[in-house]
Amino acid sequence: MARYINPLEDLGGLLLTVEKPARYTGGEYGMLAKRGAALQTVIAFPDLYELGMSNQALRILYNRLNVMRDVSCDRVFAPAPDFEKLLKEKNIPLYALDTGIMLRDSDILMFTLGYELCVNAVLTILDTAGIPLCRIERCGEHPIVIAGGPCVSNPMPYSRFIDAFWIGEAEDEFFTLIEQLGRDKKAGAKKSDMIERLAIHDSIWVHGKKKAVRAIYTGFSENKTPAPVFPVPSMRITQHHGVIEIMRGCPNGCRFCHAGIWYRPMRQKSARAVFEEAAECIAKTGFREISLSSLSSGDYRYIESLIDALNVKFGKNRISFQLPSLHVSTFSLPILEKISAVRKSGLTFAVETPLADWQAAINKAINIDSIAAVVTEAKKNGWRSAKLYFMIGLPVDGTGVDAEKIAEDEALIAFVMELSKRTKLKFSINVGVFVPKPHTPFQWSAQIDEDKARLMLYRIRDVLKKQGHKVSVHDPFTALVEGFIARGDERAGEIIERAYNLGCRLDAWSEYFQKDVWRGIFREHHEYIMRISGARNPDEKLEWDIISSSVSKIYLLQEYEKSMKYKINSVSCIQNCTDKCGICSVGRSIVENNMQLDNNYPENNEKEPLPPPVDAPDGRKDPDTYRILFSFSKEGRAVFLPHLALIEVFSTAFLRAGIPVLYTSGFNPLPRLDFAAPLSLGIQAAGEIASVDTDRPFEGEDFIKMLNAALPEGIVIGGAYNCVIPSGAKKHSVASLLWGFEYLSGNSPSGIESDFVEARNEKEYRRLRIGGGDSDSAAIQWVYGLSRLRVLAKSENRPASYFDVYQHLYS
Repeated sequence: MARYINPLEDLGGLLLTVEKPARYTGGEYGMLAKRGAALQTVIAFPDLYELGMSNQALRILYNRLNVMRDVSCDRVFAPAPDFEKLLKEKNIPLYALDTGIMLRDSDILMFTLGYELCVNAVLTILDTAGIPLCRIERCGEHPIVIAGGPCVSNPMPYSRFIDAFWIGEAEDEFFTLIEQLGRDKKAGAKKSDMIERLAIHDSIWVHGKKKAVRAIYTGFSENKTPAPVFPVPSMRITQHHGVIEIMRGCPNGCRFCHAGIWYRPMRQKSARAVFEEAAECIAKTGFREISLSSLSSGDYRYIESLIDALNVKFGKNRISFQLPSLHVSTFSLPILEKISAVRKSGLTFAVETPLADWQAAINKAINIDSIAAVVTEAKKNGWRSAKLYFMIGLPVDGTGVDAEKIAEDEALIAFVMELSKRTKLKFSINVGVFVPKPHTPFQWSAQIDEDKARLMLYRIRDVLKKQGHKVSVHDPFTALVEGFIARGDERAGEIIERAYNLGCRLDAWSEYFQKDVWRGIFREHHEYIMRISGARNPDEKLEWDIISSSVSKIYLLQEYEKSMKYKINSVSCIQNCTDKCGICSVGRSIVENNMQLDNNYPENNEKEPLPPPVDAPDGRKDPDTYRILFSFSKEGRAVFLPHLALIEVFSTAFLRAGIPVLYTSGFNPLPRLDFAAPLSLGIQAAGEIASVDTDRPFEGEDFIKMLNAALPEGIVIGGAYNCVIPSGAKKHSVASLLWGFEYLSGNSPSGIESDFVEARNEKEYRRLRIGGGDSDSAAIQWVYGLSRLRVLAKSENRPASYFDVYQHLYS
């Protein structure tokens, strides 16, 4: 029988002792997991909530699994050290966010691994959940632990901890497999039965299995499944926008890029499918920024016509579309202007390495002339900054037709200085350290020595900063740890566990990365680390040969040999290519979009222009203003949302509800939303006050009904009043009318009391009404027991209802 945790009851006010408690409370709009399903699964992202909720793989798994009748899929993220400490102190096991199920009581715990340094967060989740770290120490009472994602293209470093690995893309075979396990569990299957079914699948690797073959989704281009949009985060996350995956795989074949090989063949989603998914994403999430995601979005066929059609349809609602990954060869000012129609987009160039021969070695062709031309033209059209990305340590040895033993740092510095001279701009420069990855042409290459890398990075930073550029560099030792995990064998798992037991947590975050601990461990295993980070013989057996990516090893070796000769591969991963890598076969091939949308798509599309800069329905400089004053409550899990998160909650809810709000003008348009006063974290509220301007009169009852259906758990609209502020009349903000508050406290010395208090915040209220000590524990318990009953407006220096004051001012 599954057991559940209710964080509000089991932790309560103690949640206020940790940073960002909303990470651990759930309650977001669009939660889908359900109690009582035959098969209880949890998708675990081994990093903090802000990163995990930005992850597309997690969204796909969560949304697809939760439509299955016999399956529930909940979510969990790595606890930060402060929350891990709190759970252990209170002897509370880690739980999932939707239902509160204890992870150790779930049937299947699934990790998606996209970055090697997240591995100790896998151990944190297992440990905090009360699940033994090592697979051989688990029994039938523990969940089956599965891992997938690009990192498990070499499963060996993780095999100490993981029961089974899914190799490749989840659609559609993994979902079919889980659906069958749901039926099996409903029919009485035990853990051993389910592991047996998993192990026989071609794309599952378990310890001792000779080979597993990467699963490839052949239906990507005409995807008919609902957009993976839920749940919508209430607090701001790292990539706080909607995501539409428009292409999987990449046509460019960069030899250093693991994703470019691992996600072959290149498949482009049809323009019709992208358009429909965008409409669904906007309607269900309320995001006004949508990322058209891929490894190289500019290579999507007919990308300009797609953006035109999207802008025509959605631009009037201040919705913008971004292309996060543009190859320089496909970078053009017209594309940039299209994606900046609503919000100005940045200029970013992934140069990687500065010299032409070195670029040929990595199978990339970017020259300074093309970058300078784009930047110069963009500068004429209002852009004033650009970002450049480089890597050092790529397997180029400083020789070639155009380089006579020039050092990488010298070449990079010269490139930036020349580009700055031509464009008259200063750049933001990011310099990383190359890490060789499995299943790529550079899987045989040595990783750059840490000391050598550090000297180059410091020189690049020091020289270019003096020239006025902003420079950030990666830590070369962190890259060494990443490389050790990426190309490690089973022994790497023992080292990872030792680092965890010595206190390493969240290594992907520089503020948590314990370099001294890792250095001490690396000194103990010096010879092994040097072997893992060194060059490999093309004839030797590699640790990850147990996994077939379906790209032939012969092809990878040929590409490796071409790189040593500075030879670029002119054949892209496109239809009818002549340089076969082995990925294409019967039923599995490259797919390009063949649909060019125009501005009439769909046929009933209303071609409305973007709103004028002045936020006025009728275009007048001082028009009549349609304003809705509303009250709302904030209770339960919502009390742990900070004020800035509340602004985002309402902003997305307006769009989900179809309420025609007005937006501010400027670089980043926002709803014209005004709150009377912010509310401190942890305090309940019964009658908060806010207002929003709309482009037409809107009935209060309709507003209440529509908005409540679009809000997350714990936030409820109680009342609404629509008024018209005539042209020329003073437009009072609700904040300017604030008098004070009415509170209800269950933790005051005299017991429960109701107070009218002229105070701007809860700290002042506590000083005026309660006094006493200021210890952390006392303050926390006092805050969590406090409710703000009403926010009051001033009327002739006396407290009054905001609704009464507004009716008096604008009736």
